[in-house]
Amino acid sequence: MDQIQIKGLKIFAYHGVYPEEKKNGQNFVLDILMDCDLKKAGETDALEDTINYVEIQQKVREKMLEKSCDLIEHAAARVAEEILGYDARIRRVEVLLKKPEAPIEADFEYVAVKIVREKENEE
Repeated sequence: MDQIQIKGLKIFAYHGVYPEEKKNGQNFVLDILMDCDLKKAGETDALEDTINYVEIQQKVREKMLEKSCDLIEHAAARVAEEILGYDARIRRVEVLLKKPEAPIEADFEYVAVKIVREKENEE
């Protein structure tokens, strides 16, 4: 299966369990991997024959800002479902949602969750 990837998409949003996270916001970083058939796009060189990653990142940004979530698990699941529903050609999506500014009293790069969603075989 072919893939389209968006790596390191930075979005400032308001997710977290603590009130200050919801009030002040923080940076989140998303890595998105979409399994889809890109054969036709490879042959035609036409935008309509592929998944428009500009539109995908806009949808992700809108979903991340639409509502405040306590858990990054919930935020990532919402993003994954939005992407999967965006285009029938997207068969599977992986969303790695990183929270580099998590309120942890330790030296760390980020905490993250990875959500994987896929469409059931349609026959």
